[in-house]
Amino acid sequence: MTGGPEPISAAAREGFERELADLRAERETVAGTLMDGEEAGGRGDEVDELQRAETLGRLDRRIAEINGRRREASVAGAPSVGTVGVGSSVTVRFADATESTLQIGEVAEWHDRNMVTADSPLGRALLGRRAGDTVTYETPEGPDAAVVLSLGDPGDKS
Repeated sequence: MTGGPEPISAAAREGFERELADLRAERETVAGTLMDGEEAGGRGDEVDELQRAETLGRLDRRIAEINGRRREASVAGAPSVGTVGVGSSVTVRFADATESTLQIGEVAEWHDRNMVTADSPLGRALLGRRAGDTVTYETPEGPDAAVVLSLGDPGDKS
């Protein structure tokens, strides 16, 4: 990543929204189990109460991280169309001559085969590149290469 505010793709934004909804629901459930200053019945109850408090802290930290990332993305604006960055859509041709349009994102969805995270080997290789650039990156099978064909949606003429 560039170190400055990074845009996020629509898919990543949706992923954050779903995660926030899940985190808030879990937080509400956990917060409802805390004793509100009541005396614990025994050592086991005290341990359970501490674990719930730690869980609440973990949930609050993740909610704050996501909210901060969403604010940062709103400052960053739209993904660049000149160079590959987080939030970019990029069409590449792999060494085996197959072509694929990928989204560069932060949050990989297990069911989205076209999402490449910016911290993956291919994602890191693509960041900052332009159409026509060749990138090399590591795979479990060894080094590989791809050519950046275009940025933006393949049908987008802008």
